[in-house]
Amino acid sequence: MITCKVLGPLEVYSDNTGDKVDIKGNKNRALLVYLARSPRLSRGREHLTGLLWGDKPEEKARHSLREAARVLRKQLGESVLDSDSDQIRVYEDQVSLDVEEFEELVAAGDWEGAAAIAAGEFLEGLSIKGAWAFEEWLTIERAFWRGKCTKVLSNRCEELLAAGRNTEAIEMAMRALALDSGSGTAVRAAMKSLSLAGERAQALAQYETFTERLSEVGAKPDEKTVDLANRVKQERAWQLPAAVEKDKDKGAASRRTPLIGRGDDLASLVECLGSCRDEGQANVCLIEGDSGTGKTRLVDELSARARLSSATVAMFRSVACDIDLPGTGLLGLARSGLECGAGLATASPTSLGAFAAEIPEWADRFGAPKGKLQPLEVAIVDVIRAIAAEQPVVLLVDDAQWCDQLTLQALAALLRDLDSSPLFVGLSFAPQPPREELDDLKSRVGRDLAGATIRLGPLDAAALRELTAWALPEYTREESDRLARRVASDSAGLPMLAVELLHAVALGMNLEDTAGAWPRPLRTLSQTLPGDLPEAIVGAIRVGFRRLTKDAQTVLAAAAVLESPVTIELLSRGSGLTDGKLHGALDELEWQRWLTADARGYSFIARIVCEVVARDMITGGQRQRILDAASENL
Repeated sequence: MITCKVLGPLEVYSDNTGDKVDIKGNKNRALLVYLARSPRLSRGREHLTGLLWGDKPEEKARHSLREAARVLRKQLGESVLDSDSDQIRVYEDQVSLDVEEFEELVAAGDWEGAAAIAAGEFLEGLSIKGAWAFEEWLTIERAFWRGKCTKVLSNRCEELLAAGRNTEAIEMAMRALALDSGSGTAVRAAMKSLSLAGERAQALAQYETFTERLSEVGAKPDEKTVDLANRVKQERAWQLPAAVEKDKDKGAASRRTPLIGRGDDLASLVECLGSCRDEGQANVCLIEGDSGTGKTRLVDELSARARLSSATVAMFRSVACDIDLPGTGLLGLARSGLECGAGLATASPTSLGAFAAEIPEWADRFGAPKGKLQPLEVAIVDVIRAIAAEQPVVLLVDDAQWCDQLTLQALAALLRDLDSSPLFVGLSFAPQPPREELDDLKSRVGRDLAGATIRLGPLDAAALRELTAWALPEYTREESDRLARRVASDSAGLPMLAVELLHAVALGMNLEDTAGAWPRPLRTLSQTLPGDLPEAIVGAIRVGFRRLTKDAQTVLAAAAVLESPVTIELLSRGSGLTDGKLHGALDELEWQRWLTADARGYSFIARIVCEVVARDMITGGQRQRILDAASENL
């Protein structure tokens, strides 16, 4: 039996030996594949001579057909091809094409397996001059399989994006575009994967190229593609210093790591988001884990995907002081995305006024509040209902263990009152301090609330090996495994600390010169002081700090001294930087995942990193100068 790979350049293999069979002559190759794709695997001689030798006299054409059949029997075996005076056929159990397996995988929804087969154009590179009938058939076949392969590659791209594998998703999308540069599905996959990788400019460049290509034939992009382009335009345009821009794709040197070990968790969140959007049902997802396990990263990844999926997204990060300030979380969500909701203006004046009374931007848009106003916890239901009537609403709260009680209760009420609306609520939190409101939601997920609960723990050995291999690809397998074991010991498998170590090693730090394992028994990262961390971890944070540009170091020092969240105005005063320099430094710190931002200002992603910077990288005099500068004109 032989197997023919026809998606891409033709390759023929003998199943008996596993060897590749080199079939000489394009017409011989064409005859084999054409017969294998024919009804009942058979064609009449007259039909075949007209297909491949239509430019020859009848007798010469029939001779050429006989000679082609002889060559195929000689190369493939007598049992592969059969003929009589009228027809030539291939035996069903002797010839298989990769498109048959491809169709089976597509029917099963196995996009990964199908994408592995979609290696290129149908019979790529094959052309027979003068065989017009065959060329017409080939054109139709190529169009058919091009469409199927483009869809498969785009679906596989979506799977990879859902698992946080952005780099592989970009590669898959580019394969789809290479097959069909005029496919809206393929260009959307490319735009989405590039945007999620932080390459907004490249994503928009793909859209511009696509638009120009369509205009050449008098066509325009479809509505879905235009909508995605508009959403990409609203994404963050990073203004990175030249040194950071140059190194941003150089592995661990950039601290911009792939989402390793958390792909299944992100896929679960994306699945719930899709269910909310497609079924119009409220969903809640809870992400629980100790500090340093990657909760904020998951929330950020989910937020980015939601923004590109035609949803109104509002994200808020709680800090410790919020727990005693009723309604802080609701106001934070209102300032962090709800004001952009398409249907917001249809909410009642009393509900809009409740937020306008607290938020100047809302007052500017809807006017000063008048008369008796709704309580915030009542007004939020009306506001979300109005927006959800137009598009899905995604509410995300990071570090929800610090969120005020009124907000948590209001979110639970939203899930109850708008259970038949496309509302998604995502909450990430640490187990300490314990919160009754979060425990209540956990007990209801899967019972009377649709959604999922995700518990994040340390990265396992396999994930740490994968992360180490990515960070230091020049290492041998033995060296990489040895480093992964050391990272596991020093970081306790916490992603944040593992990344700090690998970043430092990539920049030249030698772990053999440091000692100490972590954590101490029964102590989490949130309960740990800088002095409790292993020397390797503290050293890694110092290495990362010194790697920053001078402006970024200055801003990070100010952020470590001032109380989080720090407004951009306070950071400007505390650092002495303004305009372009300040914005470039903040973009660098966000890109390198030192800081995160919401409507209220900037915070360290990890408290322990803030404390190391404040203790080890700032002098007493520098601290006082920052405080004095920040307090001026207050």
